[in-house]
Amino acid sequence: MAASIHGTKPLRIAALFHARRIVRKSAKAAFRLIPKKAKASSIVFWVVIAFLFAPLFVLILYSFNASRSGEWAGFSLVWYKKLFLESPELWRAFKNSLAIALSSAAMATVLGTLAAVGTARYSFKLKSYVATMSFIPMILPEIVVGVSLLVFFAGIGLKLGMISVWIAHTTFNIPFVYLLVSARLEESDPTVVEAARDLGASELQTLFKVVIPMALPGVASAFLTAVTLSLEDFVITFFVSGPGATTLPLYIYSMIRFGLSPVVNALSAVMVAGTVLLVYPMRNFLKVFASN
Repeated sequence: MAASIHGTKPLRIAALFHARRIVRKSAKAAFRLIPKKAKASSIVFWVVIAFLFAPLFVLILYSFNASRSGEWAGFSLVWYKKLFLESPELWRAFKNSLAIALSSAAMATVLGTLAAVGTARYSFKLKSYVATMSFIPMILPEIVVGVSLLVFFAGIGLKLGMISVWIAHTTFNIPFVYLLVSARLEESDPTVVEAARDLGASELQTLFKVVIPMALPGVASAFLTAVTLSLEDFVITFFVSGPGATTLPLYIYSMIRFGLSPVVNALSAVMVAGTVLLVYPMRNFLKVFASN
């Protein structure tokens, strides 16, 4: 018995070494199939993709978990049922976020576009400082912006609520809109505007029939960016919100304080799916519009 055991041990070791040699050769052969220039870049690319999207896949997976804890207890739709049928306060917060995001993004898009058109078409003394000043609200920490707006609202006697949140979101979105539309206007052909003026178009006709259509892809992307920034903002909204102005990030924060609910996972999965469904149609629309 002992002899047989000692006799099989070298065979096992030899088999292990042989298996390792086969795996190593297979890995080398597969690695050779990748172009040499693309090896490092492709590896880095897939590592970054995995780092970015792995948490989303885990979140979506656990939104179907039957257990409240982190242990997998089987597939279930109970958290989606609670999300859609038993969470009226959550949907109220979502409606507040959506209303503020769309309205503040629309106002910020109008004001930021007008500012970008003005600095692109006209010359004035402080023109070189406008772009620099527009970076300041983007660089400042959000807590500084939130406290500043809170002090400002208290100074003018404005009651905190939906209006104060709307003003705050419009304010911090304007610089983003300005920079995106300005970049689009810088890429446009200035001779088109000159040709319109030579053909007798007035300032307003040139603005609405030439300048704005050329800048419209940038305006659309600026609006979508403003909506996204407004929907996900927490810090500034935390300082300037009041009774009846609870947004979705604030509501999720209040839920997490008392323990992480799987309903948040279900809500996040729904938002990810909605974002994916909206991104591709908007991307194709902007491509078609830009080509036209």
